[in-house]
Amino acid sequence: MAVPKSKITRMKRGFRRSSDALKAPAYVEDKESGELRRPHHIDLKTGMYRGRQVLEPKDSV
Repeated sequence: MAVPKSKITRMKRGFRRSSDALKAPAYVEDKESGELRRPHHIDLKTGMYRGRQVLEPKDSV
């Protein structure tokens, strides 16, 4: 049976659990279109990323 060699301190336990907290996803306003998008992600409506055309624009139906 696995037995820990030493006691895990509250500080180390807190470090491990610090990433468990839920955070709201960040959104930024796009400079060209004014739409909200995730930072460092492609704007799916226009297909632009950092001022370059990466994808074909999505046609609105």
